[in-house]
Amino acid sequence: MADFHRRDSFLRNSDTFEGFLDVNTLPKIPKSLDDEIYVVEARYNERPDLLAHDRYGSSRLWWVFALRNPDSIEDPIRDFKSGMQIRMPHKGVLETIIG
Repeated sequence: MADFHRRDSFLRNSDTFEGFLDVNTLPKIPKSLDDEIYVVEARYNERPDLLAHDRYGSSRLWWVFALRNPDSIEDPIRDFKSGMQIRMPHKGVLETIIG
């Protein structure tokens, strides 16, 4: 397993093959009763990185929203629109996932 990716990177479980990124194994973010239903505010329109920073303390966790909301977020930037309702994992659940 590659050990050069940061622990908060969605690429952390990916290996390299002859210098190229191998098949990516995305982390699983299970549904939880602790998920928060959140309506994206205008200031976060197309900016999941800002919401991740404000909620989780790291803008590098922007990918969490796309993985937790695959039915509504296909493009993690362009589909992240103000007014949309998403499920946000609780910070404690997320810390367990990323270690």
